[in-house]
Amino acid sequence: MTGNQMEALIGMLVTFGLLVLMVLPSVIGIVHDKRVDRQLRQAREDREAGEDRAEGKEIRSPQKSSSRSTVPSTATWYAEGRRSKKLVNS
Repeated sequence: MTGNQMEALIGMLVTFGLLVLMVLPSVIGIVHDKRVDRQLRQAREDREAGEDRAEGKEIRSPQKSSSRSTVPSTATWYAEGRRSKKLVNS
């Protein structure tokens, strides 16, 4: 290796080291927040399960609901009106 190649290698390593030093605190913070969130979620679930047992309730998973509305759309109302008119006219 020549002197210029050695200087380039050292420069790249220093640049990479500075990048790691700048990104590392953010990564540590994200990992810490995720761990705290997981602990809080677990504590909430444990507390809710404990309250259910204390009240004698059956422990079951929460019911999943659909995000879709159960009210018929305008197109449905229109189509039903037209169908009923056809039946009356027939």
